[in-house]
This record gives sequence, structure tokens and C-alpha cells, in this order.
Amino acid sequence: MIAEAGHYALVLALALALIQAVVPVVGARLGDPALMNVARSTALTQFIFTAASFAALTYLHVTSDFSVVNVYENSHSLKPLIYKITGVWGNHEGSMLLWVLILALFGGLVAAFGNNLPLSLRAHVLAVQAWVGTAFYLFILLTSNPFLRIANPPIEGRDLNPILQDIGLAVHPPMLYLGYVGFSISFSFAVAALIEGRIDAAWARWVRPWTLMAWIFLTLGIAMGSYWAYYELGWGGWWFWDPVENASLMPWLAGTALLHSAVVMEKRDALKVWTILLSILTFSLSLLGTFLVRSGVLTSVHTFASDPARGVFILMILCLFIGGSLSLYAWRASALKQGGLFAPISREGALVLNNLLLTTACATVFIGTLYPLALEVLTGDKISVGAPFFNLTFAPLFLPLLLAVPFGPLLAWKRGDILGATQRLTAAGIVALATIAVVWAWTRGGGAFAPLMIGLAVFVIAGAMSDIIERAQLFRVPFMTAVHRARGLPRSAWGAAFAHAGLGIALIGVVCETTWNSERIASMKPGDVAQVGGYEVKLDGITQQQGPNFREQVSRFTVTYDGKTIGVMTPSKRNFATRGMSTTEAALLTRGVSQLYVSLGDEHTDGSIAVRAYYKPMVLLIWFGPVLMAFGGFLSLSDRRLRVGAPKPAKAPRALQPAE
Repeated sequence: MIAEAGHYALVLALALALIQAVVPVVGARLGDPALMNVARSTALTQFIFTAASFAALTYLHVTSDFSVVNVYENSHSLKPLIYKITGVWGNHEGSMLLWVLILALFGGLVAAFGNNLPLSLRAHVLAVQAWVGTAFYLFILLTSNPFLRIANPPIEGRDLNPILQDIGLAVHPPMLYLGYVGFSISFSFAVAALIEGRIDAAWARWVRPWTLMAWIFLTLGIAMGSYWAYYELGWGGWWFWDPVENASLMPWLAGTALLHSAVVMEKRDALKVWTILLSILTFSLSLLGTFLVRSGVLTSVHTFASDPARGVFILMILCLFIGGSLSLYAWRASALKQGGLFAPISREGALVLNNLLLTTACATVFIGTLYPLALEVLTGDKISVGAPFFNLTFAPLFLPLLLAVPFGPLLAWKRGDILGATQRLTAAGIVALATIAVVWAWTRGGGAFAPLMIGLAVFVIAGAMSDIIERAQLFRVPFMTAVHRARGLPRSAWGAAFAHAGLGIALIGVVCETTWNSERIASMKPGDVAQVGGYEVKLDGITQQQGPNFREQVSRFTVTYDGKTIGVMTPSKRNFATRGMSTTEAALLTRGVSQLYVSLGDEHTDGSIAVRAYYKPMVLLIWFGPVLMAFGGFLSLSDRRLRVGAPKPAKAPRALQPAE
């Protein structure tokens, strides 16, 4: 009965989405406020029904109702409760239900907190959101129904994929989807603006908080996914340029460009047409990621489904929304006013350079990801585009971007003084040069690339601090006056500084980990010692133990440094009998922001076991940087100017009267 109720709630959500997609648009054409306000009530009710459907599937998983196909194929009665809950979206059908739940959530948030929007704009935004929702409700109900029953229910389930039985599944997919799907609001605002033929600085103020919210969650989602792969897969890597990893990176790059172009549009009423295009492309890349994961065109640890029928359905959705929105853009963009002008050397110019480099980097990732697929379709040849291609194309585009980041906030709007900005960054440059010299000396005159990159990262961090110091006039006014000025700065200024500093911190982690990473692979028996990165790792013994739904082989290692014991590490291998699969559980020992990493391989006939040990200096900075970037995003999101919303135009057309 619960399964049928969940299915029925999803059907009702589809019906409400159809109403929301049509009635408000008719109301906007007729200028009828009552019809336009239908969008608000249907969006909120649609979210309630979608949440009820998701709650029903969660209940079925928690109670281990194996009469439902989705539960049987992805759960087990002995599985810990946390994995029963996370297993709801650890499969194709459940993850798509989470996808539409988040889509409905964002629509409901616009309906609930969009009272400062013009009535017709809100109606069009929610209608476009409903068009997207309708397509995906149909996709779930026609091809991916999570509530299908089994005629003769089995006693036990097949269990969840062992790799997914990790706390990472509780964090990574929801965060990623909040980012992916969150950009649908930016898309809906862009299409609504094209339909109405009106876009201005107020529009940019309205769309910025939603874009920023999606960017924050996508940043955290990518970072969590990277850390999950790092400790779960046992290879010690944090980024593999996997096609599905790239599918999440592309909308992040485009979304970052969108955030910066929206600032130019809000402040200077410029880059209107470009901002609209970025809003469309960012969500289009999110849809592309959904297609790659679920179409079966890729073989990856990230992919959920390989049913060609599902792939064709999503491809149709892709063509409909991407093709339709770009066609509307081509038709209406020429009618939009371009807005204000500015000099090349200005804050606007710096943000345009930012956009140029980010979108070009996104294009290189796009080509490297899709070219092998296109070549296979056209010629049947299979090629692999891996890390060497991306490192050679992506890195050269990011280097000038990092160099330019500290200059942007120090340039004035409309016309800037590059010499003055350079002078204000003198201290940051000196600190960066000193860092290069120190690192080069510390590494005894080795390769110059790593010290230069660390120096660049320090320049980015110090440049972000310089912006705050300049605004607070530290060293030029009494200290307490400077503190008072710093406290009075807009939160968006602090947010930008933290986000830029986070970028530099992540770069330090990447350079240190890739340059000075130590690795030792050995076959070890109890009593054997391996040395890695100055540490001694001794295998004390191997034991067997029983887990809830797996058998585990645990190895105990004692770690010493300079003759002193600093910790114990217990990596393991788990065997899941129901699935017939094994996983490697790496052990991590954190030393400051560095880590010692040990994972196990296969057992040998002589009783020894393969051990892979790494010392990864500064590796935690790779993920601390994105967390700091997201924190900066949250600070900006809490800025009063974004909370209050855009000022209402003095003379608004009747069709754009304030929402009730």
C-alpha cells in the first residue's frame, strides 16, 4: 500500500506540474493576477507530493520491503540503517526521484520567498521550472518507476553495491544534485526573461542568490566526491579526469563564470546577453551530466543505468530544453539592450577576462570528454582521452586566471588603474616571491615548476587579504578604526576574499601532493616493516571479523617516526557474500594537513599480503580550499543586499506588478 501511495503521489505531482506549466503562462498573457498566482500554490503543493513520494520510498527501504523491485535490488535486511536510508538514492530510480524532489524544492522556495519578484516574472519562472519537472516526472513514471512490485517477493534482497555502502553516499549525491538542479532556477529566470523580452540589473539581483546557492552546493558536492574516491577506491588519487567527474566540473566552471558576469550586470547593467546565455548553458551542462550518467554511453564507477531506452528519453529531454532555450535565445537576444560600456582596464574588464578563461577551460573539458564518444559513434574507433590531455589544456588556462584574480577586486568600476592595483599588490608579490625562494631552497634547487605554482597560490591568498586590508585601510588609520571598518564591510566582500583564498589553498594542496607524494608497494608478512616518507609502517598482524552484512579482513599497522610510535592504522578488505564483491577500506593517519595512507591488495600463497602505502604532504588542503570557497559563498549569500532583494523599479509596467 505504501508503494502504491508513493506512486500515486508522483502521478499527482505530474498533474500539478502540467497545471503549473500552462495556467500561469496563460495568466501572464491575459494579465490575470489570479491565474498567475496559480504558479505559487501549485509549486508548493507539487513539492509536498514529491516529498511524500520520496518519503514512501525511504520507508520501503528502511522496512526492507523486498516486494518492491527497487528495494530488492538495492537493499539487505542486515544492512546498517544509515545505508538503508542512503541506499534510496544509491540506484538509478531512487536517484532520479531525489533529482525531481530537489527540482520541486527549488520551485517551492521561489514560490515561498519570491514575493519581491514581479508577478509575471515569477509566473514565467515557475512555469519554466514546471516544464523541466514535467519532463522528468514522465521519465520516471514511464521508464524508471521506483515503486514496481515483484509478484513473488523474495525473502532477502541483493544488497547495495558495496562501494556505495559508505557515509560518502549520504553527502555527495545530495550535495551534487542541489548544485546540478539548483542551476535550473537560473535557467528558468533566463528563459522567463527571454519570454518577457526584459532584462536589467534588477533581474541580475534576483537571480544571483539562486545561482550562488547552487554554486555553493556543487562546490561542496564535487569536493566530497573527490575525497570519497580518494579514501574509498584505494588508489590514493583525488581526481581521475573520469568523464562523469568532468560532467560535474563543467557546470561548476560555467556557474562560476555566471556568478561573475551577474555581478557585472547588477553593478553596471552590462553583459546582459552573455549572462542570459551562461544561465542557459550552465543548466544545459547539468542536464548533459545527467545524460552521461544514465544513458549507458559511459562505463564508470559513477554510472547508474545502461538502458538505451532511458538514454534516448533523456536525450530527447536534452534536445528539447537545450535546443528550445537556445532557439529562443537566438530569436530574442538581439532585441535586448546591451547596457553600459566600460574600459578594458576596469573591474568589468577583469570579470570579462575571468569569464573568457573559465568558459574556454570548460570548452576544453567538454571536447576532451565528448570527443571520444562522438568518434566512436561516427567511426567505431575507440580512443581514450586522459589526464595528459586535460593537464596540457586545462592548466595553461587556469594559470593566467589565477594571476588575474587578485587584480580584479582592486580595480575600479568602469575605468581602472592597473598601475595603482599593482602597487597595492606589492606586498602580496613580495610574499609570493619569498615563498618561491624558500620552497626552492627547501627542495634543494629541484624543479622550478612546483615552487612557482606555490608562489602563485600564495599570491592569490595574499591578494585576497590585500583587498580587505585596502578596504579597511589597515596601517593607514588607527588599528581599532580599521577593525571597525572591516566589520562594516559588505559580507559579499568578505565572501569573495574567502573564496579566492580557498582557490589558492587548494592549489597549494594539489601542487604539494602531486610533486612530493611518496609511495611504497610491498608484500608484507606480520613483523615486516615498510618505509614511506620518513615513516616506518610495521605490520603487526591480520585478523578476521564479521560485519553486519560482510566478512572483513583487518590488518593492524604500527606507525613510527624517528623511533617514536605516532599511531596505529587498520586498513581492511571486506567481502560481501550477497553481492559477491569485495572492497578495500584504506586507513588514514592525519599529521597536520598531511596524511599517511595505507591500503591492502591481494593475499599471496606464502601468507604475505600486498600493501600500498603513501605519504601525501598537504593533501587535506585540496579539500579545505573548496570548503573555504563554499564558506565564502555562504557569507556572500547572507549579504543584506541579497536578502533584501532587488529594489523595485520606479515605473514598472502593469504586467510586472509586484507579486501578492
